Parts: sequence; structure tokens; C-alpha cells
Amino acid sequence: MNSPYKYQPESDLGEGLDRRSVRERGSRNPRVFAAGDLKLLLLSLVSEQPRHGYDLIQQVEALFDGAYSPSPGVIYPTMAFLEAGELVVPTLEGEKKSYSITDIGRAFLAQQHVALSGVRMRIDVSRRSLRSQHRPEEIHEAVHNLRHALQLHQGLWSPSEIQRVHDLLNNTAKAIVDGPARFE
Repeated sequence: MNSPYKYQPESDLGEGLDRRSVRERGSRNPRVFAAGDLKLLLLSLVSEQPRHGYDLIQQVEALFDGAYSPSPGVIYPTMAFLEAGELVVPTLEGEKKSYSITDIGRAFLAQQHVALSGVRMRIDVSRRSLRSQHRPEEIHEAVHNLRHALQLHQGLWSPSEIQRVHDLLNNTAKAIVDGPARFE
């Protein structure tokens, strides 16, 4: 198949990451997924077992403890994108379309295991946020300071510095998600 969306090993399934805060986007509702996150999550869910669209909606809703449920208008176009990229294949079960992962999809998912871990960590953070756990002002200030430090660092990224900052940020995010017991 000669699809413009065909799987490319160097592809990240998407458009880059939109990490702007709710205030920066000017939206009242927080964006739950960064670009590419939902595609990777749905591919992962389909890798566990074949699933139809409604089942995928329920699975995502369960990951958010019911605090978020994606609409069919989000799920079905995403599945069409994965299908066009030959990462999933649909089969008709009665009147429902069920999706199964392809070998290309499995290979892609294996390549993206680190990114998928990040998606799952962001889901944990989003779930807490959606349950109205607002950040104290001191945390907002610390996040602002972090963003400022990263902006000041612009252009000074050696491979070792990239790894150092990557490890610092990911370890900090994991410690926050793990909760207070991690700090004791």
C-alpha cells in the first residue's frame, strides 16, 4: 500500500509535543494528551487484544478513573490514522469494527516503549489534575523557575548535558508521581 501515512521507523507518530499549559493555550479545559500520545496509547491497548472503538473509549476512561472519556470523534479518526499507517488492521464483527495490531505496529510499539512509559506517566498526572487536585502557588512558582532555566539554557545542549537534564527531569517527574513516600 502506498499511503502517505505509512509507518516510518524514525517517525514519532506525530506532530511533536504540545506541552503548553492550559493558561498558555487559552483554554478552560485541559488538554489531556500531547500530540501523538493518544495514538501510542491506543496502539498499546490494541496490542493487548483486538478492540473495537467503544471498548477503546472505555479502556481510556478507566485509565483516568472516569475523570475523562474520549469522544468517538477523537477515537475513530485516530484509529483511521493508525490503520492508514498499517499499524492496525480492522475486521468486521457484526456491525462493529474491531482493530488488531499488525507486525509493523508491534515493531513500532517495541521501538516506542520509552515514549509509552512517558504517556502512562502523563496519564497518572492528568488523572490527578482532572480530579481537581490543584497545585499550590509554590509549585506554580517552581514550574515557572524550571521553564525559565530551560529557556536560559537554550543552545547550550551537548549530548552529555542533554542526558543529564533528561535524567533530572524524568527522575523528578517519577518521584512526583510516586508520591510522598518516595521522599522519606
